[in-house]
Amino acid sequence: MVVPHTKEEQALRQAGHRHVAGADEVGKGAWAGPLVAAAVILPTEFAVAGVRDSKQLSPRQRQALFVRITKRAVSWAVHVVPNSVIDRRGIKHANVQALQQALRKLHIQPDAALVDAIRVKHGKKPVKAIIKGDEKVLSIAAASIVAKVVRDTLMSGFERQYPGYGFARHKGYGTAEHELRLKDLGPSDIHRKSFAPVKRVGKKQTSRKVKP
Repeated sequence: MVVPHTKEEQALRQAGHRHVAGADEVGKGAWAGPLVAAAVILPTEFAVAGVRDSKQLSPRQRQALFVRITKRAVSWAVHVVPNSVIDRRGIKHANVQALQQALRKLHIQPDAALVDAIRVKHGKKPVKAIIKGDEKVLSIAAASIVAKVVRDTLMSGFERQYPGYGFARHKGYGTAEHELRLKDLGPSDIHRKSFAPVKRVGKKQTSRKVKP
């Protein structure tokens, strides 16, 4: 298991960039629900054990780390892009928008930023995209945890609003259960109608309503 380091943050600070933000998004591949991005500026001395890519953590571990990260962060922020925007503008646009807006929402603006994989702009400030940054870079890993906890909380809320889909369990991702519920119930208001699995079901549901 890769342990995230602070080499990237340290290099930027040594170059004169005092506040360095890490940013990441979650929910890109889900069939339903929003895309959520988070940006986090960690203090220079950040000693919280266990911070790593959110996908490597249990829900309980993520929740505990979320509290510790948000409590100790110099600044943190999230941005939510709803499924309607994803359908209208595409997932690539949603990724960039989510990350850029999360960075802009920080109450202390970063002097530089580190982002997981996706190239974004933050004014004229340096932004470095790092492949598998959520596994390698501490501030990006912290952002991945914040984004994941926020999105999972939203999806659990949608379970109450749209019962029967199992959103609290699969969080909108393409599991066998989700596929079965989608076929039985048809797409909900929060499903991404532009995504192929949802689009196929939507067409079938429409064809059933058309009288011969």
